[in-house]
Amino acid sequence: MNPLVQMLLGVAAGLAGGALSGLFGVGGGIILVPMLALALRLDQHRAQGVTLAVMLLPIGLPAVLQYLRAGVRIRWVLVGTLVLGFLFGIFAGSELANAIPEPMLRWGFVVFLLFIALRMALQKDGRVGRTGAMELPGRSYWIPGLAIGFLGGAASGLLGIGGGLVIIPLVAMWLGYTQKEAQVTSLAVMLPPIGLPGVWVYAKAQQGLPWLIMGGVALGFGVGAYAGARGATCMQGPRLRQAFAGFVAVTALLLALKR
Repeated sequence: MNPLVQMLLGVAAGLAGGALSGLFGVGGGIILVPMLALALRLDQHRAQGVTLAVMLLPIGLPAVLQYLRAGVRIRWVLVGTLVLGFLFGIFAGSELANAIPEPMLRWGFVVFLLFIALRMALQKDGRVGRTGAMELPGRSYWIPGLAIGFLGGAASGLLGIGGGLVIIPLVAMWLGYTQKEAQVTSLAVMLPPIGLPGVWVYAKAQQGLPWLIMGGVALGFGVGAYAGARGATCMQGPRLRQAFAGFVAVTALLLALKR
């Protein structure tokens, strides 16, 4: 494929992934991985490695700033504990992913997408948590923060996702955060290069990663994340969540049909 075409397709994938990241607070990998696999014909391992590498840049910063301007708070002590747990989890998940054959890994990703779509479709309320985030002292965040961060990192390394699909529901359920609070917390966790251990594992196993494609994805992602965050701060949760559930299900179907 022509290098320019590859870069342009990377920009398109980044725009879509960034918009999804800003809109729902996820890392963007849930769309970047299948788009890179379908549009650019990257195998599952390489698509996941590229996604994690793109997430090393603070490309979610425009989305975080938009949430802050809208008055959504961030508890930075919790963010720090999530980051620490994430670093250990992503290394373990990446090592496991590169030991799994490509078809099995792809089908595992399809099942994961369908599970997320079903969970979101059946969710009744636009507010995932209770009435708002629980005000816990700093040390009280350590145990839940490390546990949630580790699970999010493991999922990120194993499936090439940003980890937000795990972090957001767990932060909401365990700590009582509202949907927007949980989303901006997840985006803040992704600002530092926490995916570096996973990228190192993937790059070593794949003999390098396609840097031109990665540059295009990163460029598109930053623009898309800002636009998505603006939409998220203005839209109602239930209808948005139902649309996302349908989109994830369609993505899973397309990936399942990939040859």
